[in-house]
Amino acid sequence: MYQQLKQLGTDTAIYGISTIVGRFLNFLLVPFYTNVLAPGEFGVVSYIYSLIAFANVVYTYGMEISYMKYATSLELGTTENSTSRRQNFNTPFLSLAGTSIIFSIFLFLLAPTLPGFLSLPSNLTKILYCTAGILLCDTLSAIPFASLRLERKAKRFALIKLLNIIVNVGMNVLLLVKFNFGVEGIFLSGFVSSALTVVMLLPTIKQYFSFEIDTTLWKALLKFGLPSIPAGLAGMVLQVVDRPILKALTNDATVGIYQANYRLGIFMMLIVSMFDYAWKPFMFSVAKEENAKIIFARVLTYFTLAMASVFIVLTFFIDEIAHMSFFGNHLINERYWSGLEIVPIVLLGYVFLGMATTMSAGIYIEKKTKYNPPITMTAAAVNIAANFFLIPIIGMAGAAWATLVAYLVMAVMTYFMSQRIYPIQYEWGRLGKIALVTTVIILAEAIILAPNIEKLFKVLLIVVFFLLFGIIKFFEKGEMVVIKQQLSKALRSTST
Repeated sequence: MYQQLKQLGTDTAIYGISTIVGRFLNFLLVPFYTNVLAPGEFGVVSYIYSLIAFANVVYTYGMEISYMKYATSLELGTTENSTSRRQNFNTPFLSLAGTSIIFSIFLFLLAPTLPGFLSLPSNLTKILYCTAGILLCDTLSAIPFASLRLERKAKRFALIKLLNIIVNVGMNVLLLVKFNFGVEGIFLSGFVSSALTVVMLLPTIKQYFSFEIDTTLWKALLKFGLPSIPAGLAGMVLQVVDRPILKALTNDATVGIYQANYRLGIFMMLIVSMFDYAWKPFMFSVAKEENAKIIFARVLTYFTLAMASVFIVLTFFIDEIAHMSFFGNHLINERYWSGLEIVPIVLLGYVFLGMATTMSAGIYIEKKTKYNPPITMTAAAVNIAANFFLIPIIGMAGAAWATLVAYLVMAVMTYFMSQRIYPIQYEWGRLGKIALVTTVIILAEAIILAPNIEKLFKVLLIVVFFLLFGIIKFFEKGEMVVIKQQLSKALRSTST
């Protein structure tokens, strides 16, 4: 089991390096935007990208996860694996290529009339042209990227992702600073980087491409994937609906401040994202093994511990991170500091999202994706209701709390739905210890005042956080042996 968990950890680390570096480069755009754009303009950018997130769900209609399921099991297709793999690639790829071209043509033709409908300034029509191109290119990239993940070509996957973001960041700086493109430059940069990604994926596409479509496989893919549309749309509601509601109840400046600070939650989102890249291929490959459920339970325990550790560190030092200076500018401009209070709430929300992601294994393994829509739609409804209730009372903090509650609901529902079809005996005792230690440390930092040694005190609390797991005997004997072996290897490599 530990060897399999090591494999998951290795893949997560590789995806993580690219994700962390890439997201960090992308995150640098936040201080860049906050120092170049007014809060209202940044609010417009956030609003349009929230709409793109919704459109992406319709464009892909669950084909990515469907491809990963059937390409892993090779349940359909011819008896020769090579031919079967080709069919498993071509059928979803051609399906997405055809529909995305049609969707983007319609969006391009309707672009002149959409600004008024979307409550956007009339001079932003060009942005919608770029948006049509971004959606098309991102959809064409979905299956090739999934193929690289299945083949465990994590390094190639990481390189392409990194190059995409480097080009995007570079063009943003060039177009906004030197050529004064303003908001339009942001979306033009997105289109060029997405198009370049498709070009870099051409060798993967060429490897499997033919004009063959297996209609039996296509129907099975649709049956498995179509529930992802309502589930995905509801999932997007969870992620972005707070912005338009906040915009309706407050103003663009508040949305801009909220978005800039919400993006600081990217550090936890990185953990969840890089884990998810490795998790889905891993769970499909392990599902047929006898000890699969034991492995899945252990993964939830380890992953929750990792997320709790990140949560503690970031919650303690988020002010210092936001106030960091680069080339004379703060990481987040001081005009946006009033929203820093929402960051720990956002971080905790992502912890519950990570737990829900892990506990959803049974739904995909048993092909019960029909359970996803009621889960995400219920959580989305909770999010919307909580936003309308809390924002008038506590402002932008209400939007953050609404998202946290929604992700908690999602995690709880995912657990109960998944247990009905694929029971797993999770290690609730150990998970409870993680929650207890985390709560104790957070309360200690909040209650005990140490103004003269505040930073040192926080560091000491983080050390105590890890020591407490040893005191309460969190780790089992076998795990302690593995930990000691890994520490010994690390020390030997350091000494040499």
